[in-house]
Amino acid sequence: MTTRLTAEQRQLLKDELATELAGYLMDEYQYTPDVAIDILYTSETFERLQDDKTGLYYQSPGYVYTFLQNELNTAKVF
Repeated sequence: MTTRLTAEQRQLLKDELATELAGYLMDEYQYTPDVAIDILYTSETFERLQDDKTGLYYQSPGYVYTFLQNELNTAKVF
């Protein structure tokens, strides 16, 4: 039997995951909470996390963080 999540449940998973990701940024890069949240919310990883079709909100924080790390490590600032 498959259980479908409601929109509210999916959003809760996304919010919890975002909290974990911001914490990882603060731990690894010593960012302040405001900076970590700003970086996360403006990332492509966060955009993909918000898209229900990707199913990224079902994944572990560590797994999703690898996408964010890769994005941060390969970003080019002009």
